[in-house]
Amino acid sequence: MTDAPSTVAERSADMLARSTPAAIAIQVRGLSDRAIAWLFITPAIALLLAINIFPLIWAVYLSFTNFRANRPNAEVEGVGLRNYQRVLNDPDIWIAMQTTAHFVFWTILLQTAIGFALAYLIDRKFRGHAFWTTVILIPMMLSPAVVGNFWRFLYQPQIGLFNYIVSFFSGIAPSSFEMLGSVTLAPWAIIIVDTWMWTPYVMLICLAGLRSIPDYIYEAAEVDRASAWRQFWSITVPMALPFIMLAVLFRGIENFKMFDMVMLLTGGGPGSTTEVASITLKREAFESWLTGRSSAFAIILFVAVFGLANVYVKALNKVKQR
Repeated sequence: MTDAPSTVAERSADMLARSTPAAIAIQVRGLSDRAIAWLFITPAIALLLAINIFPLIWAVYLSFTNFRANRPNAEVEGVGLRNYQRVLNDPDIWIAMQTTAHFVFWTILLQTAIGFALAYLIDRKFRGHAFWTTVILIPMMLSPAVVGNFWRFLYQPQIGLFNYIVSFFSGIAPSSFEMLGSVTLAPWAIIIVDTWMWTPYVMLICLAGLRSIPDYIYEAAEVDRASAWRQFWSITVPMALPFIMLAVLFRGIENFKMFDMVMLLTGGGPGSTTEVASITLKREAFESWLTGRSSAFAIILFVAVFGLANVYVKALNKVKQR
């Protein structure tokens, strides 16, 4: 029975070899290993260029024009750097960038702190740690659409469970505040949801870092009579720091592009309180139909994220080399 699959594979390969024209077979035999490798990866590279690189180049081109997607037959004229100047001088865009920075800062801070704490507890390998690890990972496995609708229901002031939990601990009437309709509370409502959903992701990365620390280092520290607190700050945190920084990098990039959760929960409201940069970009492109200007805004966002990530990666490499 164990020889059957290999026999079938050998027969298929033999049939394929026999059906290959002699001229092609001779050419293939004459190829080097590098040429054969390029033969296999060329379709993937072509697909990558078609899906990622070409749209980027096209967006750069459109950012220097007055093109509008709702007027495809209109004459396209070059406007130079005018679109970039309008974007950088628009106060509404700067407000959206500040809102984005607010979300990125608080979500990263909360997710990193809670995620590392959960990873540190699970690394203790207490009874039932595998079960609780699975339970903690559930939010990360859900679709953003499911999470958004689920939390919209929880945030309902009359029937939502969230308001009743806050009322139970604080004594405030459940209907006296509305998380998604309040200018003050709406940003924090989104931060809570994003933290609830993606803290398990940070926890997994931090847990991988904690599990990579050799046991003999802790054993040597115990021989030197180092306290648990000293071991934590002198061994655990420094050796897990590259993994923590990696989690911050991944979540920072993703949260800078935050769109779906904000649209599902508040749509950018109330007013423009929760309007992040990605929502402003969407409205510029598909509501105002300022395609050239929105392309310039997209390029600015790309350069900002790429530049910050590049600086951060250099800092991460220096930490790893210590």
